[in-house]
Amino acid sequence: MAGFKAALEPINALADEATGFVWRLQTEDGDATAIRPYEDERMMVNMSVWDSIEALRAFVYTSGHTSVMRNRKRWFDRLETYLVLWWVPAGHQPTIEEAKERLEHLKRRGPTPYAFTFRASFPAPDADADAAQIDDEIGCPA
Repeated sequence: MAGFKAALEPINALADEATGFVWRLQTEDGDATAIRPYEDERMMVNMSVWDSIEALRAFVYTSGHTSVMRNRKRWFDRLETYLVLWWVPAGHQPTIEEAKERLEHLKRRGPTPYAFTFRASFPAPDADADAAQIDDEIGCPA
């Protein structure tokens, strides 16, 4: 985990300055790794708010964050469902309980406007379109 811990502060700083970044969950230490919302103490959370899916996708897949993604198999066990996206109203800071519920919804029902993924996303509630946007080309470059 030394590599992950060493990358945490620089990657968080990169996110904080990234185009489209709004907010991220953090403790007084500046990250969320101490937060353990599950019975399994090995589980941690990472939560952030961005102004668009495109901005978040650019950060995750085309910034320095990509090198962290490449190494995640060295640090973490594989989870079938580990990421969930959803739209939040401007100014709202989502809670860990919201995230857990949305992740569980995604696991049970698959992508819906309520809980989705990069690959199968849905437009914002105030957008003109309401159909899923499937991106068969998206893949983690890691």
